Amino acid sequence: MSFEYEAVIGLEIHVQLKTRSKVFAPSSYLYGGDVDPKSVEPNTLIDPVVLALPGALPVLNKAALEQSVRFGLLVGATIPPVSNWDRKNYFYPDSPKNYQLSQKDFPITIGGEVEIELPGPSRNIMGEHKVIRLNHAHLEEDVGKLSHAGAGSLVDYNRAGAPLLEIVTEPDLRSSEEAVALLNAIRMLLVAAGIADCDMEKGQMRCDANVSIRQHGETVLNTRTEMKNLNSISGVKNAIEYEFKRQIREVEAGKTIRQETRGWNAETGRTYSLRSKEDAHDYRYFPDPDLMPVQVSEADQARLAATLPERPYLRQRRYMEEFALPYTITSVLVPDRLLCEYFEAAVAAHPANPQGVANLIVNDLLRELTAAKKSGAEENSFAEENAAEEVAAVSLADCPLKAEELAGLVKLTDEGVISKQQAKDVFVEMFQTGKSAAAIVDAKGLRQSSDSGEIEKIIREVLALPSSEKPIAEFKSGNEKAINSLKGPVMKASKGKANPQVVDQVLRRLLGEL
Repeated sequence: MSFEYEAVIGLEIHVQLKTRSKVFAPSSYLYGGDVDPKSVEPNTLIDPVVLALPGALPVLNKAALEQSVRFGLLVGATIPPVSNWDRKNYFYPDSPKNYQLSQKDFPITIGGEVEIELPGPSRNIMGEHKVIRLNHAHLEEDVGKLSHAGAGSLVDYNRAGAPLLEIVTEPDLRSSEEAVALLNAIRMLLVAAGIADCDMEKGQMRCDANVSIRQHGETVLNTRTEMKNLNSISGVKNAIEYEFKRQIREVEAGKTIRQETRGWNAETGRTYSLRSKEDAHDYRYFPDPDLMPVQVSEADQARLAATLPERPYLRQRRYMEEFALPYTITSVLVPDRLLCEYFEAAVAAHPANPQGVANLIVNDLLRELTAAKKSGAEENSFAEENAAEEVAAVSLADCPLKAEELAGLVKLTDEGVISKQQAKDVFVEMFQTGKSAAAIVDAKGLRQSSDSGEIEKIIREVLALPSSEKPIAEFKSGNEKAINSLKGPVMKASKGKANPQVVDQVLRRLLGEL
């Protein structure tokens, strides 16, 4: 007998925090930051604390603590009055101390929730929004990186000791799509707040997925398996989908799901057993004797809360209500905090047309930024062969246009000084040269004429041409589109300087008199 099953999924998301040094050690933390990890010599970002040499004692990095608290405040979590540190004991070459400094019973944040958006029926339609509960988030140190080659393995401790925030959800997720949506939502929050960069390719964001199944309508939590170290969005999605189907096959074959840790093989598209799942007592946790408990006062919480940005989905709803922007535009703006700030600065300079400003940013500015990025990759002689196709997300860091200058172009268009088509050409030149819209328009003599008397004179000359007889007759007989056959010659006769709106008004008036 076949049953309908649902997945019960919880994620453990590991995020490297943006700090200048490691969480309990003084050595620089560049691994996975602005520097490509591959460009850093192995085992150079280390010190006696990282290596646990005799007599070396850990000291808590205040910036890592504050970044963790900021995350908690961003998701509405409770910040406990006291948080302390434990040793998680395990013996593996990636841990130079044979234990990991972590938090078991008194984490840095408790509870909280994250809003997610599921895929809509199309890219132009907003999907369903849900709220996923968090259990807690705790601060710990990262471990080193092992490279396996043949019969041997190499270890690089550059990453060891990096500040790692582990975000643990409640088992609220019911599909791989929801898991992906949660990862994207958390990444948006962390990047917007400057808490982490979350570049999964550099190992700055990794994920463990706990998956179990149950029949629809049940509330019991059954035995789960854990997929470890999923380091890509597609890996998370595919591993969950495979494990969900595998467990159904096992149960319907009369087998029992074992609590175990499983790996994901992207090449075969299968999960595989690694070891039996550890429980907390297997790690022999005990309080670290070298680190004092920490307290975060209400005053510190208030100070850190003042540094937080508006949450992305709240900002999206505000843009749709306050500026009447469509979902297609806001869905491009809100994932990028700098892009939102650029948009708001431009709207402040020209508040009369926020939609025009947003359209120019999303359609034209991002197009030129992307083209410039690709061009730079192609011209870099040290770039990989496929670099042009693997261009990173565009950034406003090197944008030659200030928000106020972009707003100036929209204003010139709104005032009828130049046409929308002219504005596109002017924008490209603005981006390439850094000149203002007004300077380019004046230098090229592009200012449109709105002199109705002059425009009427041109129109009368065009209407008198033999070639105009047919479109005039068609328009008079009710063919509205025939007017376009008259507008073209008028614009050509004016050398493109006649204001199209004035042309339309005068042309319709004169046709009505015929």
